[in-house]
Amino acid sequence: MATTCDKMSGPIEWPKKRDLFGIQVSPVTCDDACAAILAAAQSRQSRVVSAFSVHALIEAAGSAELAAKVNRFAIIVPDGQPVRWALNWLHGARLASNVRGANLMWRLCQSASATGIGIYLYGGTATTLSALTANLQRSFPSLRIAGAESPPFRRLSQSESDAMVERVNTSGAGLMFIGLGCPKQDHFASDYVNRLRVVQVCVGAAFDFHGGIKATAPLWMQRSGLEWLYRLGQEPRRLWKRYLVTNSVFVMKLLAQLARSRFASRRAGADGGDGSEYHLPHGQHAARRQSAVFEKGQIK
Repeated sequence: MATTCDKMSGPIEWPKKRDLFGIQVSPVTCDDACAAILAAAQSRQSRVVSAFSVHALIEAAGSAELAAKVNRFAIIVPDGQPVRWALNWLHGARLASNVRGANLMWRLCQSASATGIGIYLYGGTATTLSALTANLQRSFPSLRIAGAESPPFRRLSQSESDAMVERVNTSGAGLMFIGLGCPKQDHFASDYVNRLRVVQVCVGAAFDFHGGIKATAPLWMQRSGLEWLYRLGQEPRRLWKRYLVTNSVFVMKLLAQLARSRFASRRAGADGGDGSEYHLPHGQHAARRQSAVFEKGQIK
């Protein structure tokens, strides 16, 4: 796999999406996601990309308001291994690996450094931002960090909101990394997509990882889908309820969708069909038509 993303010529090809529990997720590789994001960033397009773990997926699936917002994002990458597995099992995506938000951010910064695209950092504490900025500049000396903000832990006032939009739009940045945590960062990105002339990339805990504030899980745990367990061991009081609830809901939803898919396939076989229309779980025919609308750029 290439270490930089260099496929940036020609029209932008946004990845197709597939339905997972009512959420449009992109069965995409890091290379392809990176290429589309950088192409949009070079032309200062207003787009949103988010990295979805199991927690993010279940949060969005359980909220009609949030689902409507995230389903308008340009890309939702499968951050968690279980999300990748679900895409492979339900849609035959054949993805060999997931796309961790932290890895996507690092790759984008590496390519932005090589191509002159400015980045903007939004989220985290002042301490985290300071450490993150220092590490990025040390790793990529040519990277242009156009701005870095640690916002207050509350909703911005109208004047604060207007001032933030002005700072970002006049900074010259093409990429804006959002590290506010799920689902706050997704609400934020959706609310500002029509005002910020950047590609917003929601990366969750990547600020902490790249700033050296939190350790990342060993590679074998990441590949085995056990990164959540590693993080639970680091922050049990904060994360135990999240993982107990969201992991359980994810498993139940996945089993239900797999059962519906198998039932539909059997019915198609009994009717003498080839399964071309019945192999999708219930509700995904509409999702396919909706995805076609997204891909044609009719919904932004």
